[in-house]
Amino acid sequence: MTVSQRLAELGITLPAVVPPVAAYVPAVVHGDLVYTAGQLPMVEGALPAIGKVGAEVVAEDAKAYARQSALNAIAAAAAAVGGVDRLTGVVKVVGFVASTPDFTGQPGVINGASELLGDVFGEAGRHARSAVAAPVLPLDSPVEVEVIFSFAR
Repeated sequence: MTVSQRLAELGITLPAVVPPVAAYVPAVVHGDLVYTAGQLPMVEGALPAIGKVGAEVVAEDAKAYARQSALNAIAAAAAAVGGVDRLTGVVKVVGFVASTPDFTGQPGVINGASELLGDVFGEAGRHARSAVAAPVLPLDSPVEVEVIFSFAR
């Protein structure tokens, strides 16, 4: 099954690539890998929430935002390689969670991204990962996710 078929089966439509908010590009191809820039959980050009997980944002909502960030990463990578069906798997995910000093659930939040990637790519979606706390993220986003994908030339 192709990635586009799997997305359709899951009822997922890829969003438009989120335009950069500074001096960078959404994704870069190097060899057989696509590196995405950090992706915020933008939906139609806006963040669904701002603030810290453990204060203004609850962990369950942040997990959904991590999922949206991963979906935005798929869109960025697909645009860089000429289509989502050229993506063959996920190598690594780095997730950042803007959180209060006492919040320790970063791995659970970033599971939102990892679970989506597993649903979309199946076994090829298994990946190495880091989930890191941050004091603040761009635009006061609660989460940011970057992904390294493999692709077929």
